[in-house]
Amino acid sequence: MTKSELVEKIVERNTMLTRKESEMIINIVFDSMSEALQNGDKVEIRGFGSFTVRERSAREARNPKSGELVDIPAKKVPFFKTGKELRERVDS
Repeated sequence: MTKSELVEKIVERNTMLTRKESEMIINIVFDSMSEALQNGDKVEIRGFGSFTVRERSAREARNPKSGELVDIPAKKVPFFKTGKELRERVDS
C-alpha cells in the first residue's frame, strides 16, 4: 500500500474529510514519527508495532568486485518490530 492509497482509504471511510485534509493528517503523523525517531525516541502503536533506532558500529567489509577492504562508518538505522496483534492477523 502506498501513501496515496492510504489517503484514499481514509477518504472512503470518513466522508467528512477531503482528500487534502486526509493527506495533511497522514503527513503530520509520519513527520511526527520521523521527528521522534530523529530525537532517539521510540514510537509505539499498540496492536501494530514499534519503531526504534538501532546503532550499527563501524566495521570493515570487502568490495565483492575488487576484493579490497572498505571501511564502513557507524550509523543509525530505523528498526520496526511487529506487534502481537499484527503478527497474528498476518499469520491467520
